[in-house]
Amino acid sequence: MYLTPQHILLAGATGLTGEHLLDRLLNEPTVERVLAPSRRPLSEHPHLENPVGELLTLLPQLNGPVNTAFCCLGSTIRQAGSQDAFRAVDHDMVLAFALRARELGARHLIVVSALGADKHSSVFYNRVKGEMEQALIDQNWPQLTLARPSLLLGPRSEFRLGERLAAPLLRWLPGKYRGIETTVLARALWRLALEEDSGVRVVLSDELRRLGR
Repeated sequence: MYLTPQHILLAGATGLTGEHLLDRLLNEPTVERVLAPSRRPLSEHPHLENPVGELLTLLPQLNGPVNTAFCCLGSTIRQAGSQDAFRAVDHDMVLAFALRARELGARHLIVVSALGADKHSSVFYNRVKGEMEQALIDQNWPQLTLARPSLLLGPRSEFRLGERLAAPLLRWLPGKYRGIETTVLARALWRLALEEDSGVRVVLSDELRRLGR
């Protein structure tokens, strides 16, 4: 069964995945409105509503209706500056966004998590992602999709040496470990938004690549 999202809430529209997803959404003829709060202004579009400021400040000001929400928020410990700052974005801010999306009427939440997300992991990054996923599950969404891509491949505004060095290798790894182009991920997220289901679905990187072809 399929549902056509018409009123969409998007967090992370200025990020590597979010910018490609936003472009995809604004070019879909069925999408009437994309509500995309961001820290810096986005290019104007007749179907885009773009409140500018800090997300946590903007959330109470957002208005519905919304039927589908995408969360592309994500950072790194180095980018955030500390483990606590990383958790504030990749856990706390994601949960706050999800709660507000539900209040605005969203029934389907699609979240970009990470390969290896596990609330019991000894790796801090993976543990935070897993705890975030579990907290979203505990919110009892009618439909929750957790996308777990491998390393995202595409031009970033900031230089990340580790990712730059690993990217050529990750293009050739098998299955879920192979890196995924952000354009492919954006197409996959849209395909997932069209699927009408219930409960929780976890989608690994190999399936994301298939959906985004």
